[in-house]
Amino acid sequence: MSISAVVSEVVAATPDVTWSIAVTGRPGAEAGHDPGRRLATASIGKILLLAETARRITEGTLDPGEVLRRDPAIAVADSGLWQHLAVDALPIADVAVLIAAVSDNYATNVLLQRIGLDAVRALAAALKLEQTALNRMVRNVRIPGDNTRLSTGSARELAALMHRTARGRLVSAAVSAQLDAWLATNTDLSMVAAGLDLDPLAHVGARLRNKTGTDNGIRADVGYLRGDQPLAYAVLANWNPSARDATADVMAGMRRIGAELSDPGPK
Repeated sequence: MSISAVVSEVVAATPDVTWSIAVTGRPGAEAGHDPGRRLATASIGKILLLAETARRITEGTLDPGEVLRRDPAIAVADSGLWQHLAVDALPIADVAVLIAAVSDNYATNVLLQRIGLDAVRALAAALKLEQTALNRMVRNVRIPGDNTRLSTGSARELAALMHRTARGRLVSAAVSAQLDAWLATNTDLSMVAAGLDLDPLAHVGARLRNKTGTDNGIRADVGYLRGDQPLAYAVLANWNPSARDATADVMAGMRRIGAELSDPGPK
C-alpha cells in the first residue's frame, strides 16, 4: 500500500479527528490531507526557538556556553527534566538539548526569556511562515479568557521546514546542522516515529530527526528521514476530548503512517 493510501485510510477511520498531514521530498512518496490547515501543535513551535538559538550561535552573536539560571517566576511542570535536577544553572547549549530531547518546559521558558519571543516571530516571518508560530511561554494553567495556544502550524509549512533542515537550507547549512544535531536527541518516538522501531534512548546515529507535541486533544509529530533524498513529514491531529477520547485511534494511525514512511512509495 502506498503512503498516500495509508494516509487516506487513517483519516477515514477517525472522522471526529481534524488532521493536517504532509509527506514530501521524495518522488513517489508524496502524500497529504488538508496540509494547509492550521492546527494547534502543542510543543512543535519550540523548533522555532531552537532554530533562532542555532542561528545566533552559528553567526557568533550568542555564546553557547553562556549560563542561564532557572527563574522561579517562569517555572512550569509537565514535560522536562530540569525541574527534577539539582543544578540551577546550565549553559545555553545544554538548555537547548533539554528542549530537543525531552521537550523541557522549564528550559523552554528560560531560553525564550533570553532569546525573546519577538526574535522568534521575526525568524518565522523571515522563513515566510504564515500558519506556524510559537505564541507564548509555556504555562502551568490557562489564564481565564486567554485561549492562545502554545503553538500552531500547518503540515505543509512544517514538512517544508523539516525538508529545508534536512537539505541544509534552513537559514544556512550551519544552522541546519545544529538543529539537526539537537533534533537527533529527541526521546519521544511514540507517534509517527514509533513505526520505525528505533530505540528512543539511543538513536542519535539513525536517520530519523523529529519533534513532537502533546496536549489534551492534540498530537503532532514532525521530522524527516535523512538520506540523498530526505523524506520530510508533518502529521498533526486535533480533536475534542470532551466529546470522545480519540487518543488511541490517533496514535495507532500515526504509527501506521510511520511504518509506511520506512518503505514509502507505490507497491
